[in-house]
Amino acid sequence: MQAKRKLLTMERKLKLGIVGLGRGFTVLLPTLIFHPRLEIIAAADIRAEARDRFELDFGGRAFETIEEMCEKADIDVVYIATPHFCHADHAVAAARAGKHVLVEKPMALSLEDCTRMIEAAASENVYLLVGPSHSYDLPIIETKRIIDSGSYGKLHLVAGINYTDFIYRPRRPDELNTAQGGGVVYSQAAHQIDVARFLCGGLINTVYATTGNYDSSRPTEGAYSAILKFVGGAVANLTFSGYGHFDSDEFCDWRGETGKPKDPKNYGAARRALGELRSSSDEGKLKADRAFGGRSSFKLPNSPPQGLTHEHFGFLVVSCTDCDIRPMPSGIRIYANEETIEHPLRPPAVPRAEVIDELSAAILDGVAPIHTGKWGRATFEACMAVVQSANGKGEVALKHQVSAGD
Repeated sequence: MQAKRKLLTMERKLKLGIVGLGRGFTVLLPTLIFHPRLEIIAAADIRAEARDRFELDFGGRAFETIEEMCEKADIDVVYIATPHFCHADHAVAAARAGKHVLVEKPMALSLEDCTRMIEAAASENVYLLVGPSHSYDLPIIETKRIIDSGSYGKLHLVAGINYTDFIYRPRRPDELNTAQGGGVVYSQAAHQIDVARFLCGGLINTVYATTGNYDSSRPTEGAYSAILKFVGGAVANLTFSGYGHFDSDEFCDWRGETGKPKDPKNYGAARRALGELRSSSDEGKLKADRAFGGRSSFKLPNSPPQGLTHEHFGFLVVSCTDCDIRPMPSGIRIYANEETIEHPLRPPAVPRAEVIDELSAAILDGVAPIHTGKWGRATFEACMAVVQSANGKGEVALKHQVSAGD
């Protein structure tokens, strides 16, 4: 089917429409602005203040619904950054309008919705990609190349830990409701599992996991530990806690997840800010203020951010027969049998450029993408298995796994 897709010419950029001008959009905004193969054309958001700000900043058109945007705006691709429970309907609407789709993780909140999205994209002959996720990060891509070279033997183990303050950042009610995609499993395990799948070949046999809710005021999973067994024998052991005590960025040269320098003196900032709020409605207002068009939203940058390293998702060690590999924000360190080897990586010119690189290569050049709808469904299935296993299902066998590029 890919060979039949009409390729856009190399002479022009992809024309982008955005659905959901919230926090996810603002994190990706420097990428969208400065990537050389992308042009922001239109947006859709239910908030009038966000639409007004978009038209002021970008000079493009802003709409209240995705359907109106797809009908009236001259766009090639729709980036979906709405709440998790909206992803499926928005992706299907974009695909049925003949637009390629980039949808945030988690892809959807049920396997049925994931399949509905995949089928809609296939029927309209458009691409469906899921991201950003940290499996797009250049240190992870380079680690995969080292593994695939065979220079250090067979891959055996991936061990990852990430300790953050995720659960105490400002949240909407749905972000604290597991059934609506809230909590750390669907938001954060989607990253960690995606990285492990990418490194280990994609095909998970079984998942065994536990989850934790250690604070009744935040009624969703705030921690998990999972063992993933892969076809071929590799195992991933993944742990995440969002309870704002230990910070695993200490293991990453005090670089935050997005590659920015981090001051350890700001320890406990998220808890303190939350503790100063008087009510849950105040928390919702603080969340809205930080969205695009809100009172605290930032000004558009005039140039790509400086001083960044590559992004990361906590401490990670990859074990092969003859080495351990540690991907880090600034490069790769190989612990071989008799020496350590450093592979420094040049800092990114544009943050998260790899996401748009893959998207544009698919649409403009016909290069088969990795992070397809089927790939996203497989990662969601593994996240769902974490919840199922923790709720008494034991070791859960998976049925919808795919290799990279399938």
